[in-house]
Amino acid sequence: MHETIQDSATVTLLWTTLGALLTVATFSFLYRDNPIYKVAEHLVVGVGAGYFLVLLVYTTLKPKLFDALAEGHLWYIIPGVLGVLMWLRFSRKLSWISRYSIAFYIGTSGVSIPLYMYNNVNRQVSSTLDLGMGFGSLTEVWGILIVLGTLAGLVYFFFSKAHKGAFGGFAKFGILVLMIGFGASFGYTVMARISLFVQRIAELEDWGAMLIAYFFS
Repeated sequence: MHETIQDSATVTLLWTTLGALLTVATFSFLYRDNPIYKVAEHLVVGVGAGYFLVLLVYTTLKPKLFDALAEGHLWYIIPGVLGVLMWLRFSRKLSWISRYSIAFYIGTSGVSIPLYMYNNVNRQVSSTLDLGMGFGSLTEVWGILIVLGTLAGLVYFFFSKAHKGAFGGFAKFGILVLMIGFGASFGYTVMARISLFVQRIAELEDWGAMLIAYFFS
């Protein structure tokens, strides 16, 4: 039992050490571009590509194609063949065959237009015009600001009329709204990156604690 626990702790320590070394290798780019950083970068890209390939096989190909064919739905072989034909894009002589698959895919994408309009246009407009409950409440004020900001942003991109007078002032308000939106989005991205950085530093601290506990306890 003790040996099993010791082996488990050793395996955990080895994987944690590998993660810590890769973290340090990634941070080495702060000094300058170097081979150690490139190894870590290529490893991340390769592992990520392999992971998503396996994920694609077990979440898409297997349940939606292979399992369907095994259950007797033989007409599923048609999309399977069309998918295989897309790979002919990499052949100089047979690349023209892949155009049939691509044309079929683009043509059937028209089915998603009503769904796209509902989710990304109708519901967005409905949410924008939802001014909340209660006249004079804080929710009502924010709702009015959202509507005005949306209209001002759209007016800024209306170039058929000169941006002068009241129309120009409203367009300038649209610029302010856009800048606030872009700034908030950029700030959120920076916060997310800093959160990842803090997490990696915490992992390095845990790695040091594991080394001390493993060798000196």
